[in-house]
Amino acid sequence: MQLQLDDIALFARIAELGTLSAAARERDVPVSQVTRSLARLEAACGVRLLHRTTHGLSLTDEGDTFLGYGRRLLDTSAELDSELTGKVSGPSGWVRVTASPLMAECVIAPSLPGLYQRHPNLHLDISADDRIADMAREGFDIAIRSGTQHSETVVARQIGTFGRTVCASPEYLHTHGTPTHPRDLEHHRMLTNSASPALNRWAWTDPLSHSRAELQVNGHTRADNTALLVSLVLQGLGVARIHDLSALPLIRQGRLVPILQSYFVSPQVPIYAVILQERHRLPKIRACIDYWAEWMADGAKNSP
Repeated sequence: MQLQLDDIALFARIAELGTLSAAARERDVPVSQVTRSLARLEAACGVRLLHRTTHGLSLTDEGDTFLGYGRRLLDTSAELDSELTGKVSGPSGWVRVTASPLMAECVIAPSLPGLYQRHPNLHLDISADDRIADMAREGFDIAIRSGTQHSETVVARQIGTFGRTVCASPEYLHTHGTPTHPRDLEHHRMLTNSASPALNRWAWTDPLSHSRAELQVNGHTRADNTALLVSLVLQGLGVARIHDLSALPLIRQGRLVPILQSYFVSPQVPIYAVILQERHRLPKIRACIDYWAEWMADGAKNSP
């Protein structure tokens, strides 16, 4: 069979996106060009690869078989290209990354200067969204996720952990005093998360008696995302328990003060870099993940 890799790549995207027009829009080409590419593949294979109906497209049995082999061909080609170019100039090319806005702001963005310095031929295309992206359908190379279950179709490598810290601004503590016991928080202005009520139940342990209790925090002010909650704390509006990825840099800068640390010991939640199985060996992807694991380990060592 005389096959062109670009035709195979386009067929894979048609299968993932579900329509010829969607694949054409993604490539910014006419639908007729996509149709000709598909026709070349079917002629080369001597079989029909897609069922076309008024309801859309579906793979034939032969198309499903071809897609599996085609993806392996594409991945092998990409891996070979990365290995050969990597030996000359190091990891290179575009890496598409999806992450929550918090992970994008607190992990990816501050790590990029060092990543680009180490691997100047890498380029990142970053999508910051709280939803869980379909990596194959949307063409993402890496997803940064925390504490989630992973399917058998992906490889997940832990790159770090995070906890949560009870904080207030120096200005707030100067005005309202510093609590010395969790029960003191009943007399303070509390800032809570309206999107995840479970985050407003703060478990604590007495460091002397080792007895455990839970504080149900009722907010003076509520916010539905971490970035806004952090902003409210920085404005001196109250006390909050916030994500360490946001809190620790601000504590180092003196803009936030951790309180009641001996009572509130937060369990560590793992942070993963998730990759499709067939792509985890690509040098450009390994380079990003290795660097982020190192960067987060350095940050943990320098935590207050």
